[in-house]
Amino acid sequence: MKINIPEYVRKTLDILENGGYSAYIVGGCVRDALMGKSPHDYDVCTDCPPEQTVRLFSGFHTVDTGLKHGTLTVISEGEPVEITTFRSDGVYADHRRPQSVKFEKSLSEDLKRRDFTVNAMCYNGREGLIDLYGGAEDLQKGVIRCVGDPLERFDEDALRIMRALRFSAVLGFDIEANTALAMRKLSGLLNRISAERIFTELKKLLCGSSAEKILLEYKDIMGVIIPELIPTFDCGQNCPHHIYNVYEHICKSVSFVEPDEELRLTMLLHDIEKPALKKTDEKGVDHFKKHQFASAETAKKILRRMKCSNKTEAWIFNLIREHDNRIPPQKKSVRRLISKYGFEFFGDWLEVRRADTMAQSEYRRCEKLKELDELEELGVQIMEEKSCFKISDLAVNGNDMIEMGYSGSEIGRALEFALDGVIDELVVNGRQELIDYLRRNFNEKA
Repeated sequence: MKINIPEYVRKTLDILENGGYSAYIVGGCVRDALMGKSPHDYDVCTDCPPEQTVRLFSGFHTVDTGLKHGTLTVISEGEPVEITTFRSDGVYADHRRPQSVKFEKSLSEDLKRRDFTVNAMCYNGREGLIDLYGGAEDLQKGVIRCVGDPLERFDEDALRIMRALRFSAVLGFDIEANTALAMRKLSGLLNRISAERIFTELKKLLCGSSAEKILLEYKDIMGVIIPELIPTFDCGQNCPHHIYNVYEHICKSVSFVEPDEELRLTMLLHDIEKPALKKTDEKGVDHFKKHQFASAETAKKILRRMKCSNKTEAWIFNLIREHDNRIPPQKKSVRRLISKYGFEFFGDWLEVRRADTMAQSEYRRCEKLKELDELEELGVQIMEEKSCFKISDLAVNGNDMIEMGYSGSEIGRALEFALDGVIDELVVNGRQELIDYLRRNFNEKA
């Protein structure tokens, strides 16, 4: 089997080989190439000692990515290539990183420390594919399997549990039975991994084509990283609008929204407080009044705990708060939502509403989706009309308010009142019309 190695990568291999060392592309780039994908980045492994690697590439721009662990990033023709010396790892005291590494001359010593068989293959033009652990066969079978003893691999680095879920969700692969068993047995170790690392893997998992399958199959591990999800696992929803329990509905909704990190995080968390607010009426019908507000607050706490950016946290918080807001298909209702959040948010809100609807029962589904289509069309019309959405869009300004006799905070309140009037179609956005409208209405309502 021949893998086409880009020239900028081949150049680094040639320099190492001409220096008398072995060198191979390794890991994800080999995996992707064997799957017919174009690798995004390339890693190289070599028996060249780190200090000698630095000397060989002295004519290149380099970055000390982790030289004490044997890694140097070389910028070749403007592209980064990460070069790492063969190594074996010492004791993993924190279930994440080895306390020490030992540089090796043997390729097999380097490959046996890697996480999964599909990531433990290497290649160069002279020797072809080197696959000591059956990674190519696992690729063909669609299997994620640990190199060696899975209990050892996950005990060394518990983040590998999340990586296994992520690879499975993204590649659409099954997780080999012993590997899955070890993941479940050691899942508690995830509590010792930094929230940022967990969050990075979670976002990639959620955007995978098989995210729904993984979320459902490994809900016990999801409950370790987000304990607030646990009450949703068996929380029924006995009402005409639902046929799944809360967690099943959540997982379905994730699959119905496009693979965007913010949208999929929104769907994962949008109903998280339904169990706490569940009420069953005398007819046996379940209700979850105001769950969207409680879910938004809980989502904020979870995202903050995971070190999510403030911007993303606020966006998801508002999407969850508004996800059950069934505004009527009228221009003024759409204008008010767009005025509050903007056009981009309105588009995401429609996506969230559609995904939520598709993950429910078929009861009135066509009617609900038709209404969302009408809302989208109104949004398009409003955008084309370049409607007034903020105070700066008004035909009047602060100077006009001063001329009318308003002062201090009254000026801002008057302008807000005028904006509300325009959005609610009570007055057109013209200077004299707004002045007359304020004179007739503002003082008596202020």
